[in-house]
Amino acid sequence: MKINNLGAHLALLCVSIIYGANYTIAKEIVSGEYMQPMALVFFRIISALLLFLFIHVFFVKEKVDRKDLFILAACAFFGVVINQSFFITGLKYTSPINASVLMVTSPLLVLLISFILKVEHLTMRKLLGVILGASGTLFLIFGKGDLDFSGTLKGNIFILINAFSYALYLVLVKPLMKKYNPLTIVKWIFIFAAIPIIPFSWKEVISTDWQNFTPAIWISFFYVLIFVTFFSYLLNASALKKVKPSTVGIYIYLQPVIASLVALSLGRDELSLIKIISGIIIIYGVYLVSTQKSINFLKK
Repeated sequence: MKINNLGAHLALLCVSIIYGANYTIAKEIVSGEYMQPMALVFFRIISALLLFLFIHVFFVKEKVDRKDLFILAACAFFGVVINQSFFITGLKYTSPINASVLMVTSPLLVLLISFILKVEHLTMRKLLGVILGASGTLFLIFGKGDLDFSGTLKGNIFILINAFSYALYLVLVKPLMKKYNPLTIVKWIFIFAAIPIIPFSWKEVISTDWQNFTPAIWISFFYVLIFVTFFSYLLNASALKKVKPSTVGIYIYLQPVIASLVALSLGRDELSLIKIISGIIIIYGVYLVSTQKSINFLKK
């Protein structure tokens, strides 16, 4: 799938819209009696695997070095298995707006992981951004003083674990992106992800009562499989060939806005002062991390 620079930005815009709507759509599936979270994760991974295998066999046909299989397996574990499992499960307990705001922390976590692994330097500006982002995250999670881990707090923490796992995946996969076609990487990631997800999710898969599915839930189900899982990965992979990873990160700003509009318009969430303040603090922190103007700090 070859696109130009304008096409890359349009692809990223489409991904933001797809993800933004997904917070409400996926929650509808797992919060009722339709499907358990791990069953939805199973169908996401297996459907994406089959589609990417088909595309790769007929259009790419690229092999990978055996020495890179271990890092691909690690990418699968953090970028798909942990990422999707904690996201869908967390979404069951927290609200769409909370989840979308917490996911904005991904660029902050990428910076922290990169610094710990000594692949990127901290600057005063970026350090301030991380502190602001962490403050906004803690305010959103604990702002209401609710310490009951069975409800929203559990969902918020699961979404944060998901964001950390995805950030670690982005750091791990970056060197591979320079070496292979993105579709080759995605294919192998889903191959490795399918291995552990089948035994861990099979009990929930076979307990799914398909007869309870309404037409709206069927549409939501296929939206998550086709658009959120397949097209979003395909569009992101194609866009990365034309734009910098930092440009891709900027589009994450749109997700809380789109998620809020969808959730509020459908009456699936409410906009509180805590969510607004937390969102502003986190987004400004990400802005500081994403911009280049800075004073060197902790840099040799």
